[in-house]
Amino acid sequence: MQITTIGLDLAKNVFQVHGVDAEGKVVVRRKLRRAQVRAFFANLAPCLIGMEACGTAHFWARELIAMGHQVKIMPPSYVKAYVRRGKKNDAADAAAICEAVMRPHMRFVPVKTEEQQAALMLHKARDLLVRQQTMLINAMRGHMAELGMIAPQGSAKIKDLIAVIQESEDQSIPALARAALQPLVRQLDTLAEQVETLDREIKAWHKTNETSRRLATIPGIGVLTAAAIAATVPDPSFFKSGREFAAWLGLTPRQNSSGGKERLGRISKKGSTYIRRLLVTGATSMLRYARAKTAAGADWVNGLLQRRPARLVTVAMANKTARIAWAVMMKRENFRVPARLVTEAA
Repeated sequence: MQITTIGLDLAKNVFQVHGVDAEGKVVVRRKLRRAQVRAFFANLAPCLIGMEACGTAHFWARELIAMGHQVKIMPPSYVKAYVRRGKKNDAADAAAICEAVMRPHMRFVPVKTEEQQAALMLHKARDLLVRQQTMLINAMRGHMAELGMIAPQGSAKIKDLIAVIQESEDQSIPALARAALQPLVRQLDTLAEQVETLDREIKAWHKTNETSRRLATIPGIGVLTAAAIAATVPDPSFFKSGREFAAWLGLTPRQNSSGGKERLGRISKKGSTYIRRLLVTGATSMLRYARAKTAAGADWVNGLLQRRPARLVTVAMANKTARIAWAVMMKRENFRVPARLVTEAA
């Protein structure tokens, strides 16, 4: 019997295959070593292959698509509901993937190209280096506080502590403490240089990507955010609307509604934490202009500020920015301020 649908459970070395025919009858259950995967699928007639969105998923999707197969990637949380209770193993996972990929209302993840994955690596590497910078700064603050030296908040204010550490003739701190902290200072300088290098690479990629340049025309979205969205969302048509895109980013409230009563909680925080953080940061920077009524649409923001805390308003602004970003990607046009808002701002 011909295999029509396959659930492929990915792993580092041992892959599990679960295939069914057009009537849903199990045709194949098999374990494959990594070296056997290409040969196995190369000998199959084109079929539908489902996989979970995980490490190496996009790589294998590109490989299998090149062989003529149709590949669909699904979020693991959506597949979990199809795993048989009490049977959590690779075979059961592959069967659940095979079942889930055939559901008519299943959500899928667009397959990313190598270029998009490489661009995302720039962002992930930069984010890791920034976190390491924060760790070093906090460590130096804590150690210097033990010696009675405190610096104001902010990464720029750490320079005062660094000056004391690097001053060899200063006797305000013990020599052993200076010997312990000087390597942290040198590492912090190295990280700053590496972050600047990655920033230049991201800006260079942004200039070559048309979608990223369009997104940068939206107020509240800079080069970093535009490049991250363009690399993460290869096909915006996977989302039915801007609201769905904002919900995918976790910028919509959780619902616990029942019996005709709507109960909305905090935002779901699903999807890309990195992009959500960038959008909220951009929205926070826009509050200054909105409060001064120098930005188009400031009345809407100030109206929210009168009723809600500033942090909640920034999340609402980030939600609106995400919906605008989806529209810009779908229409393939630069952002244009509506004529009504331009008149109000004037």
